[in-house]
Amino acid sequence: MKSINSKNRISELLSHADISIDGNNPWDIKVHNANFYTRVLTDGALGAGESYMDKWWDCEQLDEFCSLVVKADLQDKIRSNRKLLSEILLLKILNRQSRSHSFSNSQRHYDLGNDLFFNMLDKRLTYSCGYWKDSLSLDEAQENKLDLSCRKLYLKPGMKVLDIGCGWGSFVKFAAENYSVKVTGITVSKEQAELGNKMCSELPVEIKLMDYRDLKDKFDRIVSIGMFEHVGSKNYRTFMQVVHNCLNDDGLFLLHTIGSNTSGTYNDPWFTKYIFPGSNLPSIMQIGKAIEGLFVFEDLHNLSADYDKTLMAWHHNFVRNWDNIKSKYDERFFRMWKYYLLSCAGSFRARKNQVWQIILSKKGVPEGYVSFR
Repeated sequence: MKSINSKNRISELLSHADISIDGNNPWDIKVHNANFYTRVLTDGALGAGESYMDKWWDCEQLDEFCSLVVKADLQDKIRSNRKLLSEILLLKILNRQSRSHSFSNSQRHYDLGNDLFFNMLDKRLTYSCGYWKDSLSLDEAQENKLDLSCRKLYLKPGMKVLDIGCGWGSFVKFAAENYSVKVTGITVSKEQAELGNKMCSELPVEIKLMDYRDLKDKFDRIVSIGMFEHVGSKNYRTFMQVVHNCLNDDGLFLLHTIGSNTSGTYNDPWFTKYIFPGSNLPSIMQIGKAIEGLFVFEDLHNLSADYDKTLMAWHHNFVRNWDNIKSKYDERFFRMWKYYLLSCAGSFRARKNQVWQIILSKKGVPEGYVSFR
């Protein structure tokens, strides 16, 4: 009786999103294990993701399913159990993005193996949203994003530039090659630092394995692309103070980050457990509070629709190249990674999550900042 009631409850919830169980639409779900219904009602988003990993259900067009679920706010209609509520309370109290946690959080994702990312990303290993205006491929979209970022920073030859959270060095390499600047990148991933330095060995580039809180030098320009999501709400102000201290008075700072429509202190529980431990998406209000008294807000550019396309391109590459790497990963990982990429694409499609490029200055650009699009 309990399982029947659970199925009826899930079926009713899904109907609000135009989703059916065993329906004919590509976004309808096929349930293989009847325990799925109780698991989702008990564990919410965590249960939905884990049961997909366990092959309890499938969906032909998982990205669109997730988009419809987000648009209908179904996650908010399922109460979290006591265990999840306790974990959320701990996230609010503890600083999961402290110095000691930053390196271990990184190892859980970025040190999974460079082969995974070689087979998923563009040729430059750019692990952030591309810019698809006038782009016909993922490689073009990522190069256009890198060039757009350089132009927004008004880079000039000889400038000293810092990239906080540089990944494998796609921005630092592109900026050094195309704008003749000297670039320092920092990352908390050992795998990224080693490979990035190899790829930039003949350029005026240095990639360091270090936490942003240990930065001391001064720079003409600072950029952070896809790293602020890992800073944590308890550290937003500290991050901005570090950037302020390291930026020359006439410098510019470009912050490229995924953002949330609402302020929060924790991320989706499945996403936090399996993909990005310690991650937290900032809101505009939280960013505004963090920069108050430190920076002038010069420009904001929303790229969120572009991330849907980027994630779908990553998913295409991942599935197409799975045979190249499947000896190192199991089927549960394959389904986990598919769920990660496609659920994120759906979330951006539903416009729940945003991608912002924000330009900040310390004292205001004389006569005003002129933006690029």
